[in-house]
Amino acid sequence: MAKIDKEKLKSVAGSVAGKGKGFLTEFKEFVLRGNVMDMAVGVIIGGAFATIVTALTNDFINPLINSIGGAEIGGQILLPWTSGEGAQYLLWGDFVTSVINFLIMAFILFLMLKFVNGLVALTKKKKEEEDESEVVIKSDETILLEQILAELKKKK
Repeated sequence: MAKIDKEKLKSVAGSVAGKGKGFLTEFKEFVLRGNVMDMAVGVIIGGAFATIVTALTNDFINPLINSIGGAEIGGQILLPWTSGEGAQYLLWGDFVTSVINFLIMAFILFLMLKFVNGLVALTKKKKEEEDESEVVIKSDETILLEQILAELKKKK
C-alpha cells in the first residue's frame, strides 16, 4: 500500500474546504441579488395570476361562448379507431380554453409592460428636463473673459 503524505492531504483538504466556502458565498450573493429576487416574486405572482385567468376562462368566458353558440366548449371527439373501455378522446374544448388563457395572459402582460415602459420613459424625460434646467446661462462678460483666457493659453 502506498504511503499518503499527510501534509499534502491537509493542503488538499484545506483548498477544497476553502472552495466550498467560496461557492456558498457566491451562491448567497447570487440569490440575494435584486434581479433574482424580482424574478422569484414575478414567478410566484404569475402562477397565482394564471389561476385567476383560468378561473375567469372556465367560469365566465366558456359559459358565455356556450350560451351564444349553443355548444359546450368542453367538448370531446371520440377517435374512430378506438372504442370500448380503451376509447380515446380529443379534448378540443380544453385546448380552446388553454388558448383563451394564453391570449388573456399575453394581453395583460403586454399592457403591464407598456405601462412600465411608459413610467420609465416619463422618469427619463423628467431627469432630462432637470439636467437641462441645471444649465447655467453665462453672461456676456463671462464669455468674453473665457475667450481672452483661451487666447492667452494659445500664446503660451
